[in-house]
Amino acid sequence: MSRILPEEIMTHNKQKSVNSGTGKAADFQWRKMDKRQLPLAEKLLRDRELWCVAACGRFNRLLKQRSSTDAVWTLRDNGGGIYALIVYANYNLLPVFCGNTEIPNPVFINKIFGMLPIHSIQGLRDEAIFIEDYLSTYGLAAVDKIDYNLMYIDVLPELSSFNTGPKSLILRSARNSDLDALAVLQAGYEQEEVLPSGAVFNPASSRLNTEKIFGHEQLLVAELEGRLVGKINTSALSFTRFQIGGVYVLPAFRGMGIARRMAGEFVSGLIKQGKGVSLFVKKSNPPAISVYRRLGFKFLADYRITYY
Repeated sequence: MSRILPEEIMTHNKQKSVNSGTGKAADFQWRKMDKRQLPLAEKLLRDRELWCVAACGRFNRLLKQRSSTDAVWTLRDNGGGIYALIVYANYNLLPVFCGNTEIPNPVFINKIFGMLPIHSIQGLRDEAIFIEDYLSTYGLAAVDKIDYNLMYIDVLPELSSFNTGPKSLILRSARNSDLDALAVLQAGYEQEEVLPSGAVFNPASSRLNTEKIFGHEQLLVAELEGRLVGKINTSALSFTRFQIGGVYVLPAFRGMGIARRMAGEFVSGLIKQGKGVSLFVKKSNPPAISVYRRLGFKFLADYRITYY
C-alpha cells in the first residue's frame, strides 16, 4: 500500500485555480461523465483518495450498480483533461475539487434538483460550502450543517489501546442472532450522531440500515456479560482505504474505555488487510476526537456534511 508522507500532504493541500497555466475559466465546462472518461476520473480520485474516501466508495459502487439517477459530473477543459468532479449518488452530492479555488458554477445541479431531491452535500468543508452557496442562490436552504475533523491512520494503533475496557469485555464478529440488539445500537447511533436538526427518526429505515451494514460491511460488536453494548463498522471502501463509522456505545457503559478498545481492535484488523483507515468525527465531540488521537489517528482536514 502506498504511504502519503507529510510533505506530500502539504503539496496536495496547496490551493490552485483552473485559471492558471494554459487555460481560462471559460475553457472549462462541467460535463456528465461517459465511459471514455472513466480512466481519467479514476486517476483523479486515486490521486485525492486520502481526502475523499466516501466519494471514491460511491464512485466504485456506482460503476458496479448502475442507477438511472446516479452519475458523475466532471470539470473538463477543451482537450478533455479532468480537473474536478462531483459524484451524485443516492441523492447526495460529493464534490472532489482537488483544491481548485476558481471553477465554473456546477450549473448541471439545476437540472438535478428540478427533478430529484438533494439530501446532502458531503466533502471537504470549503468544497461543500462552494456548493452550498451556489444552491442558496436558487433558494435551496440547508436545514443543518455539521463540521467534522477528517482523520486517518496507516499504521497499527498504539498497543495501549488494547488494555482498556472491563476485563470481561468480549469483542467479536456479529451474528444473525445479534440483529435485534444491533438495531438498538444503530438506532441510538443515528439519533445521536446522524440525524440532522429537526429530522424525525424512522425506526423502519434504521432497521433497514442495520441489515445493510450486517450484510455488506465489516462489523465488530462489544459484548459485556451477554449483552451487546457497542459496535463499530466500515462505511465505505475506496481503492486502498476503509472508512469507518457507526461507532457507538450504550450511554450506561460509556467512560469505561470500551470505545477505545473496540476501535483499536477493529482498526488493527483493517490495517492488517493492507489498507489505510479514514474517518470523520464531529468537532463538537471532543471525547471521540481524543479516543482517535490516542489510537494514532492524525488530523487531515476540515470536513462537512450539509443536509437539505
